[in-house]
Amino acid sequence: MIIGVPKEIKNHENRVGLTPDGVTKITASGHTVYIEHNAGIGSGFKDSEYIKARAKILPSAKSVYKASEMIVKIKEPLAQEFALIQTKQIIFTYLHLAAEKKLTQFLLKNKVAGIAYETVETPDKHLPLLEPMSQVAGRMSIQVGAHFLEKTHGGRGVLLGGTTDVLPANVVVLGYGIAGSNAVQMARGLGANVLVFDVDQKKIKQINNKNNPLFKAELSNSSNIAKALLEADLVVGAVLIPGAKAPKLVTKKMIKNMQDGSVIVDIAIDQGGSMETSEPTNHEHPIYKVFGVTHYCVTNMPGAVARTSTLALTARTLPYILELANKGFTKAIKDNRDLAKGVNTFNGKLTCQGVANAFSLPCDCVEKII
Repeated sequence: MIIGVPKEIKNHENRVGLTPDGVTKITASGHTVYIEHNAGIGSGFKDSEYIKARAKILPSAKSVYKASEMIVKIKEPLAQEFALIQTKQIIFTYLHLAAEKKLTQFLLKNKVAGIAYETVETPDKHLPLLEPMSQVAGRMSIQVGAHFLEKTHGGRGVLLGGTTDVLPANVVVLGYGIAGSNAVQMARGLGANVLVFDVDQKKIKQINNKNNPLFKAELSNSSNIAKALLEADLVVGAVLIPGAKAPKLVTKKMIKNMQDGSVIVDIAIDQGGSMETSEPTNHEHPIYKVFGVTHYCVTNMPGAVARTSTLALTARTLPYILELANKGFTKAIKDNRDLAKGVNTFNGKLTCQGVANAFSLPCDCVEKII
């Protein structure tokens, strides 16, 4: 198979779809890899490293798309990339289609096989290609939240861990999945007072059984969340419904009642965000304020730590890329149920129920139409 890796063009997106080591493994299996010139430079990988891995460097994204059967990316194609995508091409990347109606329509119209990293799912409900970036985003959420809580950056002037004579800051985490649990780990490490909200009673019980006064959990509902937000310094939105739009757990009224200078970091913004006031931002202009509350809603948070993120993601995506390349799309999807769950669009059909629900469109089972 011919695999193409274009340079990412999303604002300050420095990750790249494949590392040189990943390319080595793919070319060793007899496949061709085209890399756009300087595609890996933001992650610290030079063209010379890809050439050593037996990739071929092409001068532009247009030439990469035109020559390739499968495109391996990091982020969803932007509008200016639509014209580059070939009819019936395979696109393997984060798609987040439930928040991208125009992209969904384009992929369907052009019969593109869109495989979304975020919906590849194992039988035990793990999301192996989303997990590494959820870990990064969860950890980063506390890092950037602490930054924007500083007075010099428009915050309340609060130190997350407090001091010997001053109580620690209050951190509220919505959702205790991969991103949420990593946010909790970082917040606790800095000594903050952490309150988690989740719908899983088992998780809530496990947390509260620890008898830690600085780490508690409550059932996620409007009343409990509204009460907690009154004293929150930092709120992390980390709710995930695979493939679907994020539920709006925090209303405008709740945010209006929050403390001036408090901070929201909405990790769920890729899927539409979990706050009514959340709007996508980027690394160049990462924040805005609503009712005096700072909102950080960057849609590609892990792009800020590109080398770590690229290494972590490629380690997970490579086995699936190799399976697609070695077997071809149809056989790989038939043989691998996890990979089949990643298919969101194929041959003009929508095959992800969460996306179908977001746009009130019919959904087909991919195994029945390949």
